[in-house]
Amino acid sequence: MQIVGASRAKWRKSTRSNGAGGNCVEIADLVVGVGVRDSKAPDVGHLTFTREAWMAFATQVRAGRYNR
Repeated sequence: MQIVGASRAKWRKSTRSNGAGGNCVEIADLVVGVGVRDSKAPDVGHLTFTREAWMAFATQVRAGRYNR
């Protein structure tokens, strides 16, 4: 895992993204945590979460906590 500043980060989409231009987010490993941005507006900016907060969120997503 390469950890860099946001301007040089390697942003990636979920493997579940279909590439058809839908609503997607991208994440990147940053020096200060995990960056999250809108894939359709990457120049607008990003949110940064601590690694702990991101992992807690991802764990809840995998467990179905946010399923409708």
